[in-house]
Amino acid sequence: MFTLPQKTGSGRRRYYSRGQKSWRIARVIRSIGLAFLVSASSVAQAPPPSDATPTHGTDDELVAAVRKRLNDFTDAQKFSGDVLIAKDGKPIFEQAYGLADREGHISNTLGTRFRIGSMNKMFTAVAVLQLAQADKLSLDDPVGKVLNDYPNREVAEKVTIRELLSHTGGTGDIFDGTPGHPFGPLFMTHRLELRSLQDYINLYGIRGLRFEPGSRFEYSNYGYILLGRIIEKVSGENYYDYVQKHVYEPAGMASTGSDPEGKIADLSVGYTRFGGGDLHPDTDLLPYRGASAGGGYSTVRDLLAFATAIRDNRLLDAHYTELLTTGKVDMPHDGQYAYGFIVHPLNGSRCMGHAGDFPGVNGDLELCLDSRYIFVVLSNMDPPVAQQTGFFIGNWLTMSHQAP
Repeated sequence: MFTLPQKTGSGRRRYYSRGQKSWRIARVIRSIGLAFLVSASSVAQAPPPSDATPTHGTDDELVAAVRKRLNDFTDAQKFSGDVLIAKDGKPIFEQAYGLADREGHISNTLGTRFRIGSMNKMFTAVAVLQLAQADKLSLDDPVGKVLNDYPNREVAEKVTIRELLSHTGGTGDIFDGTPGHPFGPLFMTHRLELRSLQDYINLYGIRGLRFEPGSRFEYSNYGYILLGRIIEKVSGENYYDYVQKHVYEPAGMASTGSDPEGKIADLSVGYTRFGGGDLHPDTDLLPYRGASAGGGYSTVRDLLAFATAIRDNRLLDAHYTELLTTGKVDMPHDGQYAYGFIVHPLNGSRCMGHAGDFPGVNGDLELCLDSRYIFVVLSNMDPPVAQQTGFFIGNWLTMSHQAP
């Protein structure tokens, strides 16, 4: 439930002007790459970008357009999930579509929990900056200053917390797959044994650097695993306890977490075409539990609460919120990675958020900073179904509802 690294990846603005094949590829990797390299048959399930893009419109017209789009896609079995659009922190549209459990014929509701993939990185980045704000760590500290028993000396001495946050540390990834085979044998062999953040370090920590830290961007789930372990060391708390107390509870997120699989109430089943064939549960690919790099679960209402808390400086003070959400490193296709957030222009407006991608998992949270709108899309189907809907909403909002 993380995001598989890609060497290309962000931006939204240009997709409607491209052919369908290039649009599909670009749109899917808007969140720094698909969590898996979707097969041609799977990607083909995504609807083409044939919707007329509005140049003006009211909130009522937006809601009507989104409702029609989602009704049509759900009827065609091209979407299943929850969608929420908020203005000034209050929902103007929220609706559940499709089935949470196809075998049990259980419908999605607005209380359904969805796996959120790499969207967890936002929570981890907030936690790190909370500790920096409290002078418990410096973003320029090397990994080894905190993790003094880290197995690889070069990583320990050269890579800083700041570089982990911005995916410029060169620490590699946990999947180590190849196109067509995104999940490498090391992950697949040990995925159910990875029960703590230290377990990941025990498995991957001996590896050296892929490149000189700070020299370039390369998406790294492993880097965010290290950040989670740093949070544990500095705070003296288990990572999961820390984010529960210092992120979820202050933001009012009662349905968000990373509990082990099989212990989560009201959780949708993820359905994928990964590996070929018809839609089937993604059970055989899931890790034991979510982690600081991704794989947790949430609801659209919880993610609205999180976004609102970020916007209102309730999790960090104004200085550290700005640090969290200001782009640090350029990414292809009009975007910058900040700390756990992707900042990108959309029709001249500054939007930010993060997506999550995995077989049977797709989510998108966006704050359009030049307007008063936040939207969340969560789905229990393959990417890019949630991100396509998010693009439709964001494109409408930034063209139709400029800040007064």
